Amino acid sequence: MKRYASVIGLRAEKLEEYKKLHAAVWPDVLKMIKTCHIRNYSIYLRQINGQHYLFAYFEYTGDDFAADMAKMAADPTTQRWWSVCKPCQQPLADRSPDEWWTTMEEVFHQD
Repeated sequence: MKRYASVIGLRAEKLEEYKKLHAAVWPDVLKMIKTCHIRNYSIYLRQINGQHYLFAYFEYTGDDFAADMAKMAADPTTQRWWSVCKPCQQPLADRSPDEWWTTMEEVFHQD
């Protein structure tokens, strides 16, 4: 199992919409997350210096992360879900060109 964390901005005017979307995530999206070996997935919200940020954490239990992420990205329902979530999000300016959410480095963990 490998832990992943990432961060992205959230547009202030989309705050309530984003919360509403995630209060009722589409069942097929949740199923695809599980199918792609993602467990213990959480998204947290925090306002820092007037800007809203989302922090995501999940555990990957599969053995081919790239293939599972490609499978998720190819899923039509997931693509539609992302199309309604992305307008709410504001990627960080210093992210890698291939990232939407910016990957975070784990510096400590205790079970």
